[in-house]
Amino acid sequence: MPKDRLNKVSCNNYRCEIEVTLEILSGKWKALIIWNLHEHGAIRFNEFRRLIPEITQKMLTQQLKDLEESGLVNRTIYPQIPPMVEYSLTDLGNSLVPILEAMDKWGKDFVDNYKSKLK
Repeated sequence: MPKDRLNKVSCNNYRCEIEVTLEILSGKWKALIIWNLHEHGAIRFNEFRRLIPEITQKMLTQQLKDLEESGLVNRTIYPQIPPMVEYSLTDLGNSLVPILEAMDKWGKDFVDNYKSKLK
C-alpha cells in the first residue's frame, strides 16, 4: 500500500474494506503477478518477463516492490555471483488466491455470456 495511505487504514478512512482490497490490488499487473506466483511458486525476475511479456521492467520492479511492502510477496536474495532473486507469495498473499479464482471464474462466465449474445 502506498506510504501516504497507510495512515488511512489505521484511521478507518475507507468507506468499506473493499476499497482497501482494491487499493492493494490496484493496477493492471498486481493481480497477474500474484496469480503467476500462485501458479508457478517461486519466480525469478526474468521469468516474470517471460510469463507477462507486456509488462515493462520498470513497472514489474515497482509492482513487486509494492506487493512486498504490502506483505503479499517475499523477496529472497541468494548470495551468489551474479545474485539471484526469487519472489514468492506470503501467507497473506496466498489468502488472495480464492478471490482471484473467483475473479477468473467470473471473467470466463462474462466472456461466455457476451459471446452468446453476439450469436
